[in-house]
Amino acid sequence: MGIFRRGAPSEGQPPHDQGVDEASVDQAATDAEQTEEVGASGGPWDVADRPERGSRIDLGTIWLPGVDGMQLRMETGGNGSVVTAAAVTIEGSSLQVQAFAAPRTAGIWEEIRTEIGESVTKQGGSVDDLPGPFGRELLARLPVRTSEGRTGHRPARFIGADGPRWFLRGVITGRAAVDPEAARVLEELFADIVVVRGPEARAPRELLTMTLPDAAPAPSMPDARGLIDPFKRGPEITEVH
Repeated sequence: MGIFRRGAPSEGQPPHDQGVDEASVDQAATDAEQTEEVGASGGPWDVADRPERGSRIDLGTIWLPGVDGMQLRMETGGNGSVVTAAAVTIEGSSLQVQAFAAPRTAGIWEEIRTEIGESVTKQGGSVDDLPGPFGRELLARLPVRTSEGRTGHRPARFIGADGPRWFLRGVITGRAAVDPEAARVLEELFADIVVVRGPEARAPRELLTMTLPDAAPAPSMPDARGLIDPFKRGPEITEVH
């Protein structure tokens, strides 16, 4: 385990994605449209199917696989006492994950994809609904302000998995958002996550707040609809593996 470093609060866009141009995003969308849709052949997993944590990092409601050289950033909301997301960075690309409660009888990814697409479009971006390794996913172009004061776009892939009474969302940014080879390690990590929802009754979309490794559980939040917005981020705690 590395040493935690608490960062200052940050608002706005995902981290700057170096070396990703508009042509790469367009080509990625074209390639995906020509790919036959596939569903996830394995995980993410429910703890009932993977009861042994093994070498995964215990973050409370999720067990996160560890990868050599990765940086793990825990994102917090409110006064910093609630852990809202975990973000893994590997070779300049990042995967942010959040887990939510879901209804017993139906998944929520299709509905959430629609809402994310509408949010991106309203803020001046664009989005494509495409097939991917976990079923349907979104390739978004998020609007950003460049250092020269111009409007640009950064790519982000929104992936999701509906489980038994839970939903796991991932956001891939950086080169891995448009490069299948760069994305492979992050996709494999996402597929090997174990979700530990717990038996408690929870409202659909309630955030399954995480804990820091070797830390006491963080307080729960009553509703996490706003956290589906990919544009806002809170204080961060970083750990290097």
